[in-house]
Amino acid sequence: MRSLNLDQLRALMEVIELGSFSAAARQLNLTQPAVSLQIRELEQRFGVPLVERTGKRVHATTPGRELVEHAHRIFRECETAAAAMSRFHRGWVGRVHVGTTLTALTYALPPILRRLHDDHPGIELLITNMTTRDSVENIIQNAIDLALVTLPVDDAHLRVTPLRPETLLAILPDSTPDIPEEVTPEYAARQPLVLEKPSGAVSALVLRWLSKQMPLARTPMHIATVEAMKGIVSLGLGMSIVPDVAAAEPMANIVVRPLSPPVPCTLALIEHRSKPNDPALEIVRNALLGLRTGPYEPADA
Repeated sequence: MRSLNLDQLRALMEVIELGSFSAAARQLNLTQPAVSLQIRELEQRFGVPLVERTGKRVHATTPGRELVEHAHRIFRECETAAAAMSRFHRGWVGRVHVGTTLTALTYALPPILRRLHDDHPGIELLITNMTTRDSVENIIQNAIDLALVTLPVDDAHLRVTPLRPETLLAILPDSTPDIPEEVTPEYAARQPLVLEKPSGAVSALVLRWLSKQMPLARTPMHIATVEAMKGIVSLGLGMSIVPDVAAAEPMANIVVRPLSPPVPCTLALIEHRSKPNDPALEIVRNALLGLRTGPYEPADA
């Protein structure tokens, strides 16, 4: 079967919408016989009547209505295709979807995103906040392209590149009596704790550090964001454990202490090992690799 003629479909849509061959002809800048011919050719092609007259108006038959519905979808797809090609014409390079922990999005990513936006306006960046667990799953399913996660991450499908060797720190209200120079699991277990939501990677690291103190004497408060956790601590309502990047700046009413034993909290970039490369992906990947502060190489290098 030969391809559908888009001009004929457009003529049918206009005739049905305007209820008149002459009105459709004016709208399309054609003669009325030309529009009538396009409708007849469509009817001959499918072997069914597509329009019928009721008084002075033209109406769609049942097959005509269904064909118009399909025609609307076809033209929407045509417009989408044209828009995509227009983006390329204007210098569009591609789209890259990045998953990230909220901590990385809050403290590490803003200057990277600003430079990418300024230097590469042709790249469409999609940023989604998600837990490390969800990022791993989405990378494996090819639902996102790159992700910033908290180690450890170990999956044969993934290429893992450590970026910066962060560590966890304790933050306590400055009103807390007899704060030690280092916070141990035994000390932390006796404090009212303000922790990340249980699905987060940092929460898993903290609970592993506290494992010998389980069950805890008090049920921890679970808060969705590090900034909110810091706010709770500053009010004197409990102690929290956060990545060092979140405690780099002085905080009112808060004392910062290292953990003993220390708990690494390394930020890493992950991607699927079989992910096809393209110019936009390479540019964004290289920008994110700029977060490296140590002599790291990809895990499979």
